[in-house]
Amino acid sequence: MVGLTKPFVIGIAGGTASGKTTLARSLAEALGERVALLPMDHYYKDLSHLPFPERLSLNYDHPEAFDLPLYLAHAQALLTGKGVERPTYDFKAYTRGAHTAWVAPAPVVILEGILVLHFAELRALMDLKVFVDADADERFIRRLERDVRERGRSLESVVAQYLEKVKPMHLAFVEPSKRHADVILPGGGQNPVAVEMLKAKALARLAEREAA
Repeated sequence: MVGLTKPFVIGIAGGTASGKTTLARSLAEALGERVALLPMDHYYKDLSHLPFPERLSLNYDHPEAFDLPLYLAHAQALLTGKGVERPTYDFKAYTRGAHTAWVAPAPVVILEGILVLHFAELRALMDLKVFVDADADERFIRRLERDVRERGRSLESVVAQYLEKVKPMHLAFVEPSKRHADVILPGGGQNPVAVEMLKAKALARLAEREAA
């Protein structure tokens, strides 16, 4: 249990392969058990009832692709000191995995994903809103390398998906959410100054909690 004091909630958003996940993990490693990390990537809607070719054709960068009610419910549970069984997502099968992962409550909660700053319901929970900025060409190259290496995608499919869905959705939804950020960071987890700054802010809030 985290006690009666509301956890310090950090929202980390940014475009695909911008470095937001690396930043969130770096913070989680720096703060250890005092962090509950909730990646929105695992909260795509459960599409296991659809045939694989149909799942391939869907747009996973649109806000409607995410199970917002479940993500919001889990975030709110963590804020009240309750742990959650978060879903897992199989990026090769384009559907929710069979297993869940336990996320224990903690005094710092990190909400991370491309659209966490897009949703007003999520922004309302955050004490610090961060947008990780990166050059579009760099993001595309990182995504291409990651999807081919880790997710079994072909070069052609990654390029097609990026041009047809990822880039338009970034311009329509992700980039505009930058205006809600308290801090805009270049480089994400590859920016050690950013990591240290956010770590110091989180530690300061933890110290305030302990003093209270």
